[in-house]
Amino acid sequence: MIVVLQIFFSLLVIILIILFVFQPRRKDVFSWPENYRDLLLDYVAFYSRLNDEDKKQFEQKFEKFLSATRITGANAEVEDLDKVLIGAAAVIPTFSIPDWEYIDLREVLVYPGNFTMEFEQHGHNRTVSGMVGTGAMQNVMILSKWELRQGFINSGSNRNTAVHEFVHLIDKMDGTLDGVPELLLPRKLVSDWQQLMQQTMDAIRRGESDIDSYAATSPVECFAVLSEYFFEQPGQFREIHPQLNEMLERIYLKH
Repeated sequence: MIVVLQIFFSLLVIILIILFVFQPRRKDVFSWPENYRDLLLDYVAFYSRLNDEDKKQFEQKFEKFLSATRITGANAEVEDLDKVLIGAAAVIPTFSIPDWEYIDLREVLVYPGNFTMEFEQHGHNRTVSGMVGTGAMQNVMILSKWELRQGFINSGSNRNTAVHEFVHLIDKMDGTLDGVPELLLPRKLVSDWQQLMQQTMDAIRRGESDIDSYAATSPVECFAVLSEYFFEQPGQFREIHPQLNEMLERIYLKH
C-alpha cells in the first residue's frame, strides 16, 4: 500500500511539473480604451481623413505600438484620451512606412505640464513640452499632457508636440540625430534636403516664412517642425511650400 501511495504521489508531482513548465505563458495585455476609434475620429484629423481600408491599417499600427510601449504618468493621470493621442502621434509619421518599429523607445512619461531640460517639473525655466531622453533617460520620451492634448485639439495649428518628438526618434534611427533621416531618404537626395533646410532656416531668420521660428534653431528642429506642419496642415503646406512638401512626401510617403 505504501509503495502504491509513493508511486501515486510521484506521478502527481511529475504531472504538476509538466503542467507548470508547459502551460501557456500569459502576455501583458494592453488595456484598450473601449471607444478608441471614436476618440481617433474626434481628435485625430489625419485618421479621420483616411478611407475605411486605411483606417484599419492605422488601427493595426496603433494597436501594435500601444501593446509594445509603456505609458506612465509622472504626477499626471494618464487617461484613455492621452493613450490614444500618443498612439496616434506615433503612427502618423510612420503610417506609410512598412514594418516600422520604434526600437529605441520603451516608455512614454506623461508630465502634467512643461518641464526643465533636467526633467524637473518645478522651479524656473520650465519651457520644455516634449523631449526624447538621453543618458539615464535613454529609450524614454517625455511629454507634457497639456501640450499633447493641445496638439490635437487646436485644429487650426501647424504644431503638434507629440508628432514632433516621434519625428526626432525617426531621425535618430540611423544612429545620428541630425535632421537627415537616412533610413528613409535616398542618399542621392541628402545634399538637396540639407540645402533646402538651410534655405528654409535662412528665410525664417529673415522673417520671410510662416514656419515656426523654432525651426531655425538647428537642422534637427527644422526637420521636426516641418514634419509637424506637413502632417497637421497638409493642404496649406503643399500650397505655400511645394519644394519642402515634395521632399517630405519622398521621406514619409513613397515607400
